[in-house]
Amino acid sequence: MSLSEKVHASLKARILRGDYAPNEKLPAEKDLAAQHGVSRPVLRVALEQLRGEGLIVSRQGAGNFVRIKRQTALGYTPVETIADIQRCYEFRLTIEIDAAGLAAQRRNDALLIEMEQALGLLSEATGSRLHREDADFAFHLTVARASNNQYYAETLKALRDHIYVGMKMHGVALMSDGPPALEHVLGEHRAIFEAIRDRDCARARDVMRDHVLHSRNRLFGGGMLDLSM
Repeated sequence: MSLSEKVHASLKARILRGDYAPNEKLPAEKDLAAQHGVSRPVLRVALEQLRGEGLIVSRQGAGNFVRIKRQTALGYTPVETIADIQRCYEFRLTIEIDAAGLAAQRRNDALLIEMEQALGLLSEATGSRLHREDADFAFHLTVARASNNQYYAETLKALRDHIYVGMKMHGVALMSDGPPALEHVLGEHRAIFEAIRDRDCARARDVMRDHVLHSRNRLFGGGMLDLSM
């Protein structure tokens, strides 16, 4: 394969598996070229192929955007109530803990680097007294992918919009609580990363459980709803 074909294949795979969401802007050309270790002319050949396949569209002065409409096998109904957000957290506790444990056993170096990059974005946001739910979700999705079991990752992608609602509200609460709260959450993500990096399965499960529980509790406080009604 030529360099442009390799870049095309890499970007296409990321788009099709949902790493870049529909209508999401791709990184700048110079950043994509650097990520793939190619020149910008080579990158542009790959981008032109993606445009020809209808996977991306160029918007003048704005960049390249994902055009594909992903079809998800799971038909989750939209988030409509506070109870739905609580149910989403409840469900995440059944899948993300196991995914983290498997990630500690099976992760590879490439996914560990992606996880560290998402952690870096969270760290930068924390330094700016902000919360980035896109980086937050990217971190959790990479953990799921590191399990080397596509069902965890595909389920998380299908839940993207649902999880975003909770993360957005959680981020607002964190910024209201001030820098210590943001730094505490960053520490929770770092603990997950370190456990997976160190291949400590039991600890990865424990710190992921604590993180999701703490996120839910910070959002709901003492106002957990009775979901039996």
